[in-house]
Amino acid sequence: MLLCEARRAARVLGRTCYVVFFAVVCFCCVCGCSLTNPQAWIQPKDYLYNKELSATYDQTRIKKSLTLDVLPRIGQSKNELLSQSDSVVASLGQGKEGYKTWFTMVAFHEYELSVIRKYFFVVDEKVKKRFTFGRGLRFDCEMLLDKEELEKLGDTKELGEVALLKRISENLGGDARELGGGTDAPHLTEGRLDVNILLIKQVLDTIVRGLERSPELAARISDPNGIGFEHINFGEGKVRMWPEGNVVVVKIRLGAFLPTFHELAANAVAEPVQQP
Repeated sequence: MLLCEARRAARVLGRTCYVVFFAVVCFCCVCGCSLTNPQAWIQPKDYLYNKELSATYDQTRIKKSLTLDVLPRIGQSKNELLSQSDSVVASLGQGKEGYKTWFTMVAFHEYELSVIRKYFFVVDEKVKKRFTFGRGLRFDCEMLLDKEELEKLGDTKELGEVALLKRISENLGGDARELGGGTDAPHLTEGRLDVNILLIKQVLDTIVRGLERSPELAARISDPNGIGFEHINFGEGKVRMWPEGNVVVVKIRLGAFLPTFHELAANAVAEPVQQP
């Protein structure tokens, strides 16, 4: 009798454990979590962060890629518009509902036709974060520091990191104006490249002001964790800038895009900068 009761209890316990395990697995599948990575459920999936959109940027190499390498790849999506000048090419796309806008821009050496600068930008007003939506911004840039660029940086008395960020902002605006025929307000056919450029320059200016107010943070901007800052519209952001030989690399994440940039998890946050 006792043996039968024990067997019956074991079967009931086994069924209970199976039901609990099945419920946990279902919950994880619905919520998108990983059994091997407990933190994965709080991180949006990679495809939401536009790896396909940044493919041209990621595949382009400073000094190594030529116009013949870039032109066949850029602006191939049916959702993108293409514009180019003698030394700059750019593609700009927009989501069907208008919440997401992105662009890739590449600048070439005037004579060697090799890539000397490249940019990728995306802003999304409705980034899915499980049960809510958030705003996110991403900006990546790589810039060749040739002899001319180094001379321009050497003429300034500003903090090195500040001078670099300002130079990136100047080059970004100059490359965009190249597409607009040299006008002060760059345009891409039926696009809004000018608005996106102004937004990036405003973000860069926010970072610059934060570094000027807290110069001690400049020494840590090249660390794997980078530094944090506050943006008046997107909230918390992270920036990392570091050299790779004579190329400077910049990565910025804001708002809902911040969790995907695992390299930028610093606790330090520059003082919020209020826009005039």
